[in-house]
Amino acid sequence: MASLPIDAVLPELVRTLTTHQNAVLQAAPGAGKTTRVPLALLDQAWLAGRRILMLEPRRLAARNAAYYMSELLGEPVGTTVGYRTRLDSKITRTTRIEVVTEGILTRLLQADPALDGYGLVIFDEFHERNLNTDLGLTLCLESQGALREDLRLLVMSATLETQGVARLLGDAPIITSTGRSFPVTLCYAKRVELRGLSDAVAAQILAALREETGDLLVFLPGVGEIKSVQSRLEQAGLAPAVDLRPLYADLPPAAQEQAILPSPPGRRKIVLATAIAETSLTIEGVRIVIDSGWMRVPRFDPRSGMTRLETIAITQASAEQRSGRAGRLEPGVCYRLWSEEEHARLLAHGQPEIMEADLAPLALELAQWGVSTPADLRWLTPPPPAAFAQAQELLQELDALDADLRITAHGKDMAKLGMHPRLAHMVLKAMPLGLGRLACDLAALLSERDVLRSKESDIRLRLEALQTRTDLPVDKGTLGRVRLASERWRQQLRIDSAPGSLEQTGALLAFAYPDRIAQRRSGAEARYVLANGRGAYFAEHDLLGNEPYLVIPQLDGAARESRIFLAGALNKSDLETHLSAHIRTEEIIAWDDRAGAVQMSAQQRLGSLVLEERPLQQAAPDAIIAAMIAGIRQRGLSCLPWTPELETWRARVKLLRDAGMNDQGLWPDVSEAGLLEHLEDWLAPYLTGITRLSHLNKLDLKSVSTAMLSWPQQQALETLAPTHITVPSGSRIRIDYSHEPPVLAVRLQEMFGLTETPAVANGKIPLLLHLLSPAQRPIQVTQDLASFWRNTYAEVKKDLKGRYPKHYWPDDPMQAVPTHRVRPK
Repeated sequence: MASLPIDAVLPELVRTLTTHQNAVLQAAPGAGKTTRVPLALLDQAWLAGRRILMLEPRRLAARNAAYYMSELLGEPVGTTVGYRTRLDSKITRTTRIEVVTEGILTRLLQADPALDGYGLVIFDEFHERNLNTDLGLTLCLESQGALREDLRLLVMSATLETQGVARLLGDAPIITSTGRSFPVTLCYAKRVELRGLSDAVAAQILAALREETGDLLVFLPGVGEIKSVQSRLEQAGLAPAVDLRPLYADLPPAAQEQAILPSPPGRRKIVLATAIAETSLTIEGVRIVIDSGWMRVPRFDPRSGMTRLETIAITQASAEQRSGRAGRLEPGVCYRLWSEEEHARLLAHGQPEIMEADLAPLALELAQWGVSTPADLRWLTPPPPAAFAQAQELLQELDALDADLRITAHGKDMAKLGMHPRLAHMVLKAMPLGLGRLACDLAALLSERDVLRSKESDIRLRLEALQTRTDLPVDKGTLGRVRLASERWRQQLRIDSAPGSLEQTGALLAFAYPDRIAQRRSGAEARYVLANGRGAYFAEHDLLGNEPYLVIPQLDGAARESRIFLAGALNKSDLETHLSAHIRTEEIIAWDDRAGAVQMSAQQRLGSLVLEERPLQQAAPDAIIAAMIAGIRQRGLSCLPWTPELETWRARVKLLRDAGMNDQGLWPDVSEAGLLEHLEDWLAPYLTGITRLSHLNKLDLKSVSTAMLSWPQQQALETLAPTHITVPSGSRIRIDYSHEPPVLAVRLQEMFGLTETPAVANGKIPLLLHLLSPAQRPIQVTQDLASFWRNTYAEVKKDLKGRYPKHYWPDDPMQAVPTHRVRPK
């Protein structure tokens, strides 16, 4: 057995786990931790013959690790070392090391929280921070603290910042394996954007084939890019001795083996891989890595309730993992299609999946565990409260949680199925209808990559390909996995019914996605509104675009309007039959601004969808008044029958409020903003029977306004802010309150003999005097009448006496007789 870097720290690891419950092992890529550590710990006395459970983040890695360890032991897989994934298992009674994908651990813990029979749980490649890994570690800590003090936990990682997880594990010891087996030369280039990625990667592959020896491992974001690069290389004409080997999760095992196994003597291979090849896998013969610098990740959007795939730049940790593939067996080279400066700007680590994932499965698992508040458990990264609350709301809608967020009997049945809660709810609801087989087929299709190699959105085509049709362009490997998953669920639930009519597809999808039931909008374009209020559309012509109702399980997750990728037609009668509990009848009393009236109708609604509407002749008076108030707010105060007299009244009240004249109580706010804000207080009592703007003209707005004042205030208003004032000539002159301060426009001759400026508000606010000529034109504006007589009158008199010689212009205005005539009698 060849020596690996991890071998140097295995004795320390053995000693640590002999004296400690938990440990953290940090080992560089290629150190050999995945296959050497479980074998080194298998015969420890503290294990007492119990099994080791090792978690791997990917099915291929789990299967490959089990086969490699079995080969080291000279045994068939499933003897001492076996594996379990969602659709595949090789475990026997003699198996002591079980390599499993992370969801398997959760199932084991839910069935047996004490994990009897297991002495050690190893979390391999923990730095990937998958949701199920975080949940598994949290539940293991809970089990360890309450039920199994003797249970050991070992967290292994290549790039994880170890201090945080060590603290979570009770300040567990950290063991570090330094260095990789062989050095790797790093070659940087200018960043390649997605649009030109395939051409740039293909060119780099051809250059590396010329410049270096050995096999190539090429990291690409996804299957689409793999096929694109593969096509370009085939067009370029590779040497006959060079083999192209794609590697991604949905490939059949035989094709995956071709990518992993060493090339025959005299041949070279180019492995075109997704991030599946970052960890745990040793791809024989590779000494050249070409890293595109991109990865594709699922992102859950709490606003839309949908998950979309995003292509993003990789992190420094991922780049380290990838380059390490080149140095596992001999010195290698890694071509990075980005610059050193750009590398320094990359994030050090990616976000844990728990921060960006759909948390409905997590919320259901915790509810089954007996926890409704995640804070009751120990987490390396707690789930975001808003996203977790949204997940619980969905589970309540699926009848999995009750009003107190406790798991229901239906929820427990859902949790047993090991599928997304949406799909589990659909399958369980379908069984009493004799549609269990069709539901299992749908669940399997929606759990895997699309089986159809064309853009048609109708999910029924996928069901036809699964059941009968052979003329459709399908991915046979994915189709096989879908059939296997459906068959296993049917066996688990003892479903032996007929496939069921495909006409029921939409009804079953509606069970799983009640929030994504969609109604066609009016118009020529195929646009829909979803029950959750979001919009959806077909980017290209699609036969489903003429359907009045759809259920849309797959959209792109855009916030306002999402592109439809996969949908099923839904009959309205099925909707009303099977989702009657979600349909509610509402009386809609709302302001219609276009009609200028309150509209009243009864609507049958499913979320944001209006299934049926009829007019109402009567409605609750309070609701009508509230709608009318909303219309007045929208239109503004100008829609009310204000008169000049009432506008003056408002100005007088406002003057006293602003002046703080509150001896008779606080004056109301009669500004436009104040009146609009408090319409419910002063106007609503007078709106009974009024349903249209035109009806407002019937309002006695003077009485309505006056009612805003108490009786003492009404009396005080006439005293403190009178409408008119009597001047020395005996004339009664109107005060103009539309200005600040209020204006008194009066002929100069009528003010002779008055020394003090007239004022309102108990003398606090002098009036602004507009002193007029005999022709009623302003000749002076002042708030200081005495100063005018003293300093300005003489000059004004000269001018006026010349223009109006017949009028009375005394030399001493203080002693003169005021008059409203040409001359005093």
